[in-house]
Amino acid sequence: MTAPVLVVMGVAGAGKSTIGKALAERLGWPFLEGDSLHPPANVAKMHAGEPLTDADRWPWLEAIGAWIDAHGDKDQGAVIACSALKRAYRAVLRRGRPFVRIVYIAADETLVGERMEHRQGHYFPTSLIASQFETLEPPGADEAPITVAMGPPTATLVDQIVQQLQA
Repeated sequence: MTAPVLVVMGVAGAGKSTIGKALAERLGWPFLEGDSLHPPANVAKMHAGEPLTDADRWPWLEAIGAWIDAHGDKDQGAVIACSALKRAYRAVLRRGRPFVRIVYIAADETLVGERMEHRQGHYFPTSLIASQFETLEPPGADEAPITVAMGPPTATLVDQIVQQLQA
């Protein structure tokens, strides 16, 4: 059986990177922070407090898809953190890739705001949190997501994800 590539998705501040890194470490798989594939223009736009448009996101999603292709359909899985807020974005990442699994970090807007207030060294400003929740289309049952809710310690969430992955 082919090992999956796990796309850890959710709004900014939900813990995608932290959970994704811990999950990859636990599974012994490579990890990539999907934000590292944003073109400089996207980073500049977010840094300026401007939400990205779909047109901004398509090349980024294609770059993530290329990373998935380089790591997918192999005996070893991989984990990537990517907001993938809309169903259409996830469809791009899953297209022709049956080994991709969505891991959704369900978030509370108040808790995200509190986390983002204390976040250091990230270009995503707290002023964009509302736009994240406005854009979010939680995965449907037809996407067979692994879903956990932010809040518990990272190790607990990783345990929950691994249990669902093995089920």
